[in-house]
Amino acid sequence: EGVSVKMFLRGRPITMYVPSGLGPLRAELPPERLQLDWVYGYRGRDSRSNLHVLGSGELVYFIACVVVLLQLPARRQRHYLRHSDCVRCLAVHPDRLRVATGQAAGVDKDGKPLQPIVHIWDSATLQTLQQIGLGSFERGVGSLAFSTADQGAFLCVVDDSNEHMMSVWDCARGTKQAEVKSTNESVLTVEFNPRDSSSIVSSGKSHVFFWTWSGGALTKKHGIFGKYKKPKFIQCFLFDAAGALLTGDSEGNILTWTRTPGKGGKVPPEMYQIGQQTRAHEGSVFALCRRRDGTVLSGGGKDRRLLSWSPSLELLHEVELPESFGAVRTIAEGPGEELLVGTTRNALLRGTLGSGFTPIVQGHTDEVWGLATHPNCCRFLTCGHDRQLCLWDGREHALAWSLALEETQGDSAHGPHVPPMSLCPRVPVPLSPCLSVSRCPCPAVPVSPCLSMSRCPCPTVPVSLRWLVLDTGTRQLLAGGSDGNEQLSVVRFSPDGTFLAIGSHDNFIYIYSVAEGGRKFSRFGRCTGHSSFITHLDWSKDGRFIMSNSGDYEILYWDVAGGCKLLRNRFESRDREWASYTCVLGFHVFGSQSRVRRARQPRDQRALHARRRAPGVAGREGHQRLPVARPAR
Repeated sequence: EGVSVKMFLRGRPITMYVPSGLGPLRAELPPERLQLDWVYGYRGRDSRSNLHVLGSGELVYFIACVVVLLQLPARRQRHYLRHSDCVRCLAVHPDRLRVATGQAAGVDKDGKPLQPIVHIWDSATLQTLQQIGLGSFERGVGSLAFSTADQGAFLCVVDDSNEHMMSVWDCARGTKQAEVKSTNESVLTVEFNPRDSSSIVSSGKSHVFFWTWSGGALTKKHGIFGKYKKPKFIQCFLFDAAGALLTGDSEGNILTWTRTPGKGGKVPPEMYQIGQQTRAHEGSVFALCRRRDGTVLSGGGKDRRLLSWSPSLELLHEVELPESFGAVRTIAEGPGEELLVGTTRNALLRGTLGSGFTPIVQGHTDEVWGLATHPNCCRFLTCGHDRQLCLWDGREHALAWSLALEETQGDSAHGPHVPPMSLCPRVPVPLSPCLSVSRCPCPAVPVSPCLSMSRCPCPTVPVSLRWLVLDTGTRQLLAGGSDGNEQLSVVRFSPDGTFLAIGSHDNFIYIYSVAEGGRKFSRFGRCTGHSSFITHLDWSKDGRFIMSNSGDYEILYWDVAGGCKLLRNRFESRDREWASYTCVLGFHVFGSQSRVRRARQPRDQRALHARRRAPGVAGREGHQRLPVARPAR
């Protein structure tokens, strides 16, 4: 009768009431479209060789499903968006125009598996030139490299299957030329010999393999460590100006490999042996880079040092990166003396060995779960499993500041009403991952974000669940507390800043009244009635009512001002105006649930965070919402 509509999610009926006075419904899509404006962050924590400089001067790197092309110093981004799941590796063609990127296996919007694939594309036009290996790779594409001696005619790919299949492909035709089982151990990188396309080198866990490609066959020879200790991992390598191979390993050494001719008899026709060992770093050597003048750069993991070596591997210069940026993950050479460095804490740095380095890209180092926009300016807050609270400038596309939440442990701002932080005896960080952030929208209340924390992973600490209130101006802790013994998944201030609502996995919504300019929080009540954990909640514009969703696909309404009472007649709430609409279930978002319910989420979170996790940029096939500072032109 036009009063309500019904939909089913996993067999559960969901009734949504249609607002009164609603005009005729139109089935066509609105003309407006969103265009991806900026991607914050860089994937350096678990990736290698994923930062390059193109012929245009743009930096190319990836994060999630997006390949980013960053133009400096104008700070403009372009994006290659043809991947349907996480990009795992990247290689640049010798012409410095074409790019190859490989992705992991995934699932499409209908739940069907997506196979790993390699895209070769034009960085000037962002047009896909070739799709390679559909149906040939398992799990994902781990490493790839263009040949150099023949102007990039071929591409070598190693997948993430148990056998780490190595294959060589014709780039122009997209046809497979050769394939072989590589090893059951991890393969971290692969490259063609720049002087000979029939020679390929791969390295990884406890091995360096020298491959010969002839016709349709690939044959390998093991690198012989001889009197030298075999490292657990060979993580990177390069060919020097003389054609020798330099490898960086987990022991902190740079090994120089030479080809030794055989002497007949029982000795193999030729062997690859270590000619020189150079002690370089404390801990792993994560990156090697040969500069235009023939000098070699190495980047360390544990010591965070960037070293410059002569062609004969004599130390020339060293720089230590600040601890806040992490270790060196990859190195690229920019114009002149400039260097670009990707780090393990997901930052991109720019600078020289003489003047030092400054960040040009920064990001979270673990899953991002919380997002809150500033009510009056183009800024937003994020938080996540890395326990970092970050304030971003949407106009400058830069990190304004970040705060490690464990730093609030000894903060002098603890008042008598603020309980001390929970401590975990088995992990150094006293706070658990942050799952939600909310900024008070009322300018009369100078309080900034409220954060909710999840369960501490340490089994000896049964409860380590907190919510915190901080001032973004001083970054001081103003208040905090604990509710229940389950994870706190969502926090929301009322529009006038007089109430704070906290949704928990114990199925309750806790309501606090706010006083003294956001410095005092008193328990006002508790909303009881959900049969599953709280996933989303929104306040009405007048700050009196709450709408909430649960993990059981419920839509409930609450009269907070009237004593946190459940409104059993949901029909009466159909015309209520809401200050925000983050709930993923309801008439106002009806029609998008076919996408939301199939989004992939960790276990009990199911699909209901799919439209909230905007900081985690998804591919176009994922249909997740992407944050933009301004609408598309």
